[in-house]
Amino acid sequence: QVQLVESGGGLVQAGGSLRLSCAASVRTLSFSPMVWFRQAPGKSREFVAAISLSSGNTYYSDSVRGRFTIFRDNANNAMYLQMNILEPEDTAVYYCGASSAPVPRSLLHELRQYNYWGQGTRVTVSS
Repeated sequence: QVQLVESGGGLVQAGGSLRLSCAASVRTLSFSPMVWFRQAPGKSREFVAAISLSSGNTYYSDSVRGRFTIFRDNANNAMYLQMNILEPEDTAVYYCGASSAPVPRSLLHELRQYNYWGQGTRVTVSS
C-alpha cells in the first residue's frame, strides 16, 4: 500500500523559511509527477508545485514562484518543498500528492489527477 507522509510544518514569522518533507513508502520513481497542494481555512485545496521525478522538471503556481522550491531525492524516496520569504497568505495545511499515471502539464493543477495523498502538515505564518 502506498503511503505518503508529510512533515516539517510549524509556526514561523513572516519572512521566515520552512522545509516540508514528503516520505514515500514506495520508490518515488514509480510515480509520475509528485506535487504539493495546500488548503487554507475556508478555501479549496490549491496547487502549489509539481516535480517530474524522472526529468526533474518543476512547475509552480504564480503565488509561490520565486519563493518556494520543490526538489526530490529519489534514492531516499522523498520529496521536499523549501519555502522562503513566507507570507501570512501561505498559512495552510500542505499536502503531498502523487500520480501513478502521467499527468499533462496543463492539468498539473487539477486535484483529481492525483491518486495518492498524505495526511497533511500545517504551516502557520504570523505577521
